[in-house]
Amino acid sequence: MSEKKRVVVLLSGNGSNLQALLDQEHHYSYQIVGVISNAPEAFGLERARQHKVAAIGLDYKNFSSRSAFDQRLAAEVGRFAPDLVVLAGYMKILSPGFVEKFTGRLINVHPSLLPEYKGLGTYSRVLADKKPRHGCTVHFVTPELDSGTHILQASMTVRPTDNEESLKQRVQAMEHRIYPLAVHLITSGRLLLKGGDVLLDDHPIDPLGYQLQENALELA
Repeated sequence: MSEKKRVVVLLSGNGSNLQALLDQEHHYSYQIVGVISNAPEAFGLERARQHKVAAIGLDYKNFSSRSAFDQRLAAEVGRFAPDLVVLAGYMKILSPGFVEKFTGRLINVHPSLLPEYKGLGTYSRVLADKKPRHGCTVHFVTPELDSGTHILQASMTVRPTDNEESLKQRVQAMEHRIYPLAVHLITSGRLLLKGGDVLLDDHPIDPLGYQLQENALELA
């Protein structure tokens, strides 16, 4: 295999998606080289240290503004010379300047079938609206919240017995499968962003992203 591509992960909390990325990187074409959090106490940083990955905590409260924080964040990310920057439960809205600096190599996973249910509280909103399906979307990041071009989207049936916690657990299990896959597709060169369109193996994909179902979360 050719040299693995360098990935930096940004997170704010527990880091379960980081764990999935770390656990699966030996199968794929990427290597996590750095993890940065806006919350120095985030357990995700400990996960990184346990895997001997550089871990940096930047306390958001120590900066005078979002712009000042993001300038420092961009500098720290840049030190790792990443091929891709991955948001994994990063709970701060990034400034336009940061997003512009990493445009085309900055991705996120969101717990809804975008463009529905942008923002927070997706599980309770889906249940309140009695939606038949829920899921998650991997997308490129733009300055507008949860609005970048889609990469992969995985969906499942909402069960009559589901509550917020059960739905969250099931969606997160899907995220742990499709996020490492999406990172691999990009770092292997199979998936490209060209002029706002996503190409997989040189073929345009659905504007909603490559569609995967709960019982078939594999991509050839």
